Amino acid sequence: MIRLIPFLFLLAICAPVQAQTATSQPVDPTARTTTRPATSQPGETKDKNGDHLVITHHSLSLNGKTLNYTATTGTMVQKDESGKEKADMFFVAYTLDRDHATTHSTTRPSTRPITFVFNGGPGAASVWLHLGTAGPKRIDIGENGIPSAPPFHLVDNESTWLDETDLVFIDPVGTGYSRPAQGEKGEQFYGVKEDIQSVAAFIRLYVTRYQRWADPKFLAGESYGTTRAAGLSEYLLQKQGISLNGIVLISSVLNFQTIWDAGGNELPYILYLPSYTASAWYHKKLPADLQNDLAATLREAEQFALGDYAAALMKGDSLTDQGRRAIAEKLSRYTGVSVDWIIKAKLRIDPSRFRKELLADQNKVIGRFDARVTGLTSDPLAEEPDYDPSLSLFFPLYAACLNDYVRGEVNFECDLPYEVLTERVQPWNFGSRGTGYLYVADTLRDTMLKNPQLKLLVGAGRLDLATPYFSADYTINHLGLPPALRKNVTHTYYPAGHMMYHDPASRRQLHDDVAGFIRGAAGAGAKD
Repeated sequence: MIRLIPFLFLLAICAPVQAQTATSQPVDPTARTTTRPATSQPGETKDKNGDHLVITHHSLSLNGKTLNYTATTGTMVQKDESGKEKADMFFVAYTLDRDHATTHSTTRPSTRPITFVFNGGPGAASVWLHLGTAGPKRIDIGENGIPSAPPFHLVDNESTWLDETDLVFIDPVGTGYSRPAQGEKGEQFYGVKEDIQSVAAFIRLYVTRYQRWADPKFLAGESYGTTRAAGLSEYLLQKQGISLNGIVLISSVLNFQTIWDAGGNELPYILYLPSYTASAWYHKKLPADLQNDLAATLREAEQFALGDYAAALMKGDSLTDQGRRAIAEKLSRYTGVSVDWIIKAKLRIDPSRFRKELLADQNKVIGRFDARVTGLTSDPLAEEPDYDPSLSLFFPLYAACLNDYVRGEVNFECDLPYEVLTERVQPWNFGSRGTGYLYVADTLRDTMLKNPQLKLLVGAGRLDLATPYFSADYTINHLGLPPALRKNVTHTYYPAGHMMYHDPASRRQLHDDVAGFIRGAAGAGAKD
């Protein structure tokens, strides 16, 4: 559990922060920036709109070329129509300088694509996509994909998306440095609809102030950020008049029935199975004939999951003992765990218990966000793991690098804690759906019907045990899109986990996939 500090105390910390609009000289991207914004006097820390913004200029060497870009960092105040302040939303925007936009983009500067990027949670800041894969700087984790011992640091990101699109990283209210305004309750932002409305309001305001209405527009979300993106697609179109060119869905969840195994719901057990197979394959726990060709093995596991396994689960207690053992033997073959353990679990393998069981003989637990990552367990007899090594190794890395980066390079100062992943936004209002599950795939489908030019890129890690790739496939395959619109959906897969960009090869491939997607989807919106 993450320990929270009372909200009013946080306001007191941040009130005297002296961040104001300032421009630094071009900096060497390999060195720490020493230029600081001018110190402001009390009462002069905000611009005329009430925003705290810092503007800095940078350069990045990329594939033999130099990208000059501008970073705008700070908080943009959100107001209602009466002018009352509702929240301060933190963001970092990167825009390619105009003299280089024509060289490094397929469109003119006036129609350069812009992508609004966010993570999920609910309660995750955008730092994961920002410093993990898309921004001009990234965390340094080496070719093995595992963080070294602290101190942590950033390096130039050779896989930044900035070569194809301007980027705006948004921290929803309650995450990062974003907070409700003084006297405003967080509950008005902490929910499915509430979150969509506040993020949409930020996007509309940004597009208006920075004159981006005429440019191709994209959303990129990860995890619950894909849920947000689906809701935003319709809200922006219907309420704000903003038509999107494309949406990048990374480790997506649009139908929560596919990942929540509660209330007699059998679907997650079926859809998690191929990810168990990929995890067992990675740790060499499968029979020899299944270790040879992962792609063929996954196809076999997928067919079994949708066929005999699904049929067996539908039979429930009417399944015979002989039939139960036959299915358990197949499950053992595809998961690497014992037949007896599977029978005791009634053929229903919970992801948390699988993470503990797969390497139980080594006294290890595998990661939820990335099954490649392992950690020692303190209680071998416990049914569920006591932590997630694929989170605990990376959380302090992102926190340290972000806090150092905003002060040391983009010159934004704030004494609030940067909420990387927080329970501050809980309880989250999932809406009144009775005993059902949150489902936003229909919203995305309806948006695609209304905007037939909208393209989707659905990226998934094979070793993701939080939002398994087969769940994303199932959801997209059940959108009910007309044949003419199905071609607007592209699936990509990576040999890594939820944050597939922690694998260097996958990060590079993700860049290439996103770059090609943006070029294709932005083409219709670009001027000749």
